[in-house]
Amino acid sequence: MNAMNEFLNIVAEINNAKKVLVLGHIMPDGDDISSVLSLTMGLEKLGKEVEAAIDWKIQSYFYELPEVQKIRNFEQVKNYDPDLIVIVDASSPDRIGQFAQLLEKYKVIVIDHHGTNTYFGNFNWVDTSFGATAQMVLRINKELGVKYNERLALINLMGIQTDTGFFRYANADERVFLDAAELIKFGASPNVISRMILENKKIEQFRLLATMVDHLKIDCDGLLAYSYLSSEDYAANNCTEEDSGGFVSEIRSIKGVEVAIFLSEYNPNEVHVSFRSKEWFDVSKVAVVLGGGGHPRAAGCTIEGDIKDILEEVVKITRVTLKSESLRGRSFGN
Repeated sequence: MNAMNEFLNIVAEINNAKKVLVLGHIMPDGDDISSVLSLTMGLEKLGKEVEAAIDWKIQSYFYELPEVQKIRNFEQVKNYDPDLIVIVDASSPDRIGQFAQLLEKYKVIVIDHHGTNTYFGNFNWVDTSFGATAQMVLRINKELGVKYNERLALINLMGIQTDTGFFRYANADERVFLDAAELIKFGASPNVISRMILENKKIEQFRLLATMVDHLKIDCDGLLAYSYLSSEDYAANNCTEEDSGGFVSEIRSIKGVEVAIFLSEYNPNEVHVSFRSKEWFDVSKVAVVLGGGGHPRAAGCTIEGDIKDILEEVVKITRVTLKSESLRGRSFGN
């Protein structure tokens, strides 16, 4: 089935449903929260009964947007009985946490732009050409006849801004800017989101960043940079895991670095691994080997165990993969 037919089938399924549960992924980012809320708000405008949920704690600064209060946790909606479940921005069942246990019970739609998606829904619209899942939600809302106002436009724009690194990443193509311009025309103010996310840091976060820099290592002739924060590091700096959001991008910003890795262990022996790359290395290949997934330039996984052992294994796999990759003859160590 081609993408257009799948898109139209999904629109028809959503249109026919009266009660909908919209789900996002664990460790939600701006695109995930945007996509969950944009679809939820759009369906509410059409008179549907909708519950939005994510099985994870949402970073505190997102609550500057009152609409984020709409998003429930698993315990709050586990007894909700929808006609349809719509999962956005999640590539596999494990990415939706405890909600995975509902997949066999209900009709499921998956809307996603990750190349590692496992097509785990009854209907799957997966398109890696989009810079953000929020762009896909915009198209679904428009096809359903949703009328945009300033608030919905702002929420929808957030996903496009954040998943393109505020239009700095390679996925910020012409379509991204056209979609952003349309949402701005509807009344969205880009500065609201950029200020909320980029200019909202606590002094403790700078101390935590300094600790991360102390752990920083450079490898592979400068192509690879990696660091970590242990549970003891978080406690010593009076910080939570959300305070290290964006640290992997700080590592990637180092001149000459192609691949950045950041390991976060807020809860002892539960390690979240974040990968980023700049131009040519596909970090999703490494993440998949480790049980995760994502995009060529941004991927991740979660591993249980000792953080030092995990760091050693992750770096080893990345180093081997880097050595085997080349772009137009580019290599290192030769």
